[in-house]
Amino acid sequence: MLRVLSVDDDPVDVELIGLALERTGREFVLRNAREEHEVREALAEPVDVVLCDFTMPYLTAARTLELAQQLAPGVPVIVVTNSIGEDAVVELFRAGAHDYVAKDKLALLQSSIDRVMREAFQERQRVTTLTALADANRRLRQLSARLVETEDRERAALARDLHDNLGQLLTGLMIRIDNVRTGGESWERLTELVQCAVHEVKTRSFALRPAQLDLLGFFAAAQGLLDSQLQGSGIRIDVLRRGARPARPSPTQALALRVLQEAATNVARHAQASRFVVRARFSGDSDLVLCMADNGIGFDVARVLAGGVRLENQGLHGMIERVELSGGRLRLRSSPGRGTTLRLVIPCCPTSTA
Repeated sequence: MLRVLSVDDDPVDVELIGLALERTGREFVLRNAREEHEVREALAEPVDVVLCDFTMPYLTAARTLELAQQLAPGVPVIVVTNSIGEDAVVELFRAGAHDYVAKDKLALLQSSIDRVMREAFQERQRVTTLTALADANRRLRQLSARLVETEDRERAALARDLHDNLGQLLTGLMIRIDNVRTGGESWERLTELVQCAVHEVKTRSFALRPAQLDLLGFFAAAQGLLDSQLQGSGIRIDVLRRGARPARPSPTQALALRVLQEAATNVARHAQASRFVVRARFSGDSDLVLCMADNGIGFDVARVLAGGVRLENQGLHGMIERVELSGGRLRLRSSPGRGTTLRLVIPCCPTSTA
């Protein structure tokens, strides 16, 4: 249904416009306005196109154009009038008119309406696209800045772990080596310290990138990560896997393991859960889908994530931001007393046909 506003003081001309529209066979609603207050009332409702005369007793085409731009921006305006000079036509276009049709050539009106509405639609699409692009660029800049902050926090945490754990172990090892030389320390104690240092190195290396990912693939790496993270916690772990894994691991698979690691850490520290279920599958279009659910105490997602990145939510924010930057999606669902579920969908490399 085409909604047309005709701004014209001559009822005969309005009727002729209606007849011209009827000949096209198109359904339309034609509303007439003569004075400014009537135009304002009409533009307060949805309108597809405005047709206005050049000169009227109480209104001009220039004023009608101003009102349309103020009250209904984006709605095309066509000046429908008797023949006017070329200079007047140029001024109308400068003022914002989309087209001009002489009243003695109303047969051209429908084609003019179709063209200006098509152009108006294309302009709206262009503006929408540019706005979406600007928003996407702004969000990308914000995500990139937060990613740098996250990486800095992770480096700081790794540095503290190396200094506090591995550094102290190596210092103690040096002291006991001197003691062994003087006979004040046994080789057994020295061996224990070396084993602790080796274990610490393996633990930190696994946290950065599990070796199983390159050697055995994603499923084995995920199982090893869960066994390491939740060992001794008393939490039952159920891992369900489907689909053929890609022949070679991809960076996004490593990211998926980081998400799983963060989820398992949260379950062990905060969830008070007795069961943790992980479903992993590679879909036909080479996406990795990872669902993680626990039966713990849950939490208010909106409250925890509100207010930007803080110490208590930086892990969750870090997961979400990394996944978005990698082209994936991470959905988090939880509420007090109802456990927590995370669903990760992330693109991976093509699956193997072997």
